[in-house]
Amino acid sequence: MRPSTVRSGVLSLAALLLLGSAVPASAAPEGTMTWGVHITLASRWLDPAETEGIITPFMVLYAMHDALVKPMPAGPNTPSLAESWTQSKDGLTYEFVLRKGVKFHNGEPVTAEDVKFSFERYRGSAAKALKDRVREVQVVDPGRVRFHLKEPWPDFMTFYGTSATGAGWIVPKSYVEKVGDDGFKKAPIGAGPYKFVSFTPGVELVMEAFEGYWRKVPNVKRLVYRSMPEETTRAAALKKGEVDISYLLTGPVAEEIRRTPGFKLVAPAQSPAVFWLDLPEQWDPKSPWHDRRVRLAASLAIDRQALNQAETLGFSKPTGSLIPRALEFARVIEPHAYDPQKSKQLLAEAGYPNGFDAGDFYPWPPYNSMGEALASYLQAVGIRTKIRIMERAAMTTAWRERKLKGVIVGITGAGGNAATRLEAYVSRNGIYTSGVIPEVEDLFQRQVREMDVKKREALLHQIQGLLHDRVTHIPIYELAFIWGVGPRVEEPGINLIKSFAYSGPLEDLRLKRP
Repeated sequence: MRPSTVRSGVLSLAALLLLGSAVPASAAPEGTMTWGVHITLASRWLDPAETEGIITPFMVLYAMHDALVKPMPAGPNTPSLAESWTQSKDGLTYEFVLRKGVKFHNGEPVTAEDVKFSFERYRGSAAKALKDRVREVQVVDPGRVRFHLKEPWPDFMTFYGTSATGAGWIVPKSYVEKVGDDGFKKAPIGAGPYKFVSFTPGVELVMEAFEGYWRKVPNVKRLVYRSMPEETTRAAALKKGEVDISYLLTGPVAEEIRRTPGFKLVAPAQSPAVFWLDLPEQWDPKSPWHDRRVRLAASLAIDRQALNQAETLGFSKPTGSLIPRALEFARVIEPHAYDPQKSKQLLAEAGYPNGFDAGDFYPWPPYNSMGEALASYLQAVGIRTKIRIMERAAMTTAWRERKLKGVIVGITGAGGNAATRLEAYVSRNGIYTSGVIPEVEDLFQRQVREMDVKKREALLHQIQGLLHDRVTHIPIYELAFIWGVGPRVEEPGINLIKSFAYSGPLEDLRLKRP
């Protein structure tokens, strides 16, 4: 029996027009658009099953793959491979009706079996949270699939249908079973607007328009993501016309691009990304970081506004919270004021009048200059560290595997809401959680089951207040992720999808006609 509908993803005509599916583009795709990407692309980002609680993989997923439901210009839970979704009155069943005629790049149809297979195969961020709460994935028929929950869970669609996880992104079952996981990463096949052409690790990813994409034929023929971790290299390539968009420009380099005729700086209107200092050793009673006064001293040592001005030309927003204002259930918390004298006083009270050696300091790659500035602020009050530079994919793996000690510069721009963000970094099953406060965990589990929105918000606000009061993390600012855009680009795809850090939807991008 079809579940009773209390909430539906069935699109109105206006939303369909926004999606662009009502009238497919008639012109054949043309030209090549190239990005100077700020990190070394990892092969695991080609596979939705390994999505790891950060926004970076979605730069690739939005190109080569597609989800049942995903954030799009029409809203955060826009039906995509599914033409509609419904929720039963008791909150235990979610049904998805697949869009007819949709195919993977190899010509195979997207079916309910692929949906079930993709969910069961998923092993990325929040995989345990999802699978602990889903009782069964039922294939009703080739075009219809139902998720049966063990108990009502108000955040199911937030975890499954946003960039909080990659669980809702669909891969072809028969192809994956044929080539295996390693083979899939070497030659991925998806259902997105662009097909895989080639991937040279550490160099570039090349994709070509899939003219059979259900939503519309992409405007641009070929997309190239070129790894350029050095900021000056990205900026020089942009000015020479070797790339059309350069991700992440900061400080004087960004200012130079802004002054160059024909080029412009742009940034997402709302940032879902927050930088913070993660202190995994605070859970060790023998560590100086175990003392709240030491953690507070580190927070007071940082001049967030000066750092913001130097790194992002003042576009970022200093914050005292792990949860950015852009996410639902965020509690706005002001940061600690810059007060190095009070910082030194607190260190002395904690038994460290001459400071202490805090071990390694891991900047978030490639934000190395920011990391160096943060380490310098700590050094100025006596907290001595040694900078350790790592490649991003290697650092995320080491962080997930609890191999990093000392001080970690953390950041995530993954979507969702306050609960999905806290799940990854604070709850007992979190992919990056280094320790748990029992009171916080109790509140978190209570909000998971709470169906009343206002009561959930109160519980989540209480958690955010406790984290701030106990200084479990040291938030820095909500990042303004600045791009440089070259003169060939007519539509770079910024701000089309609310709070998405990268270009998207990629099929909507346009180059200027000669």
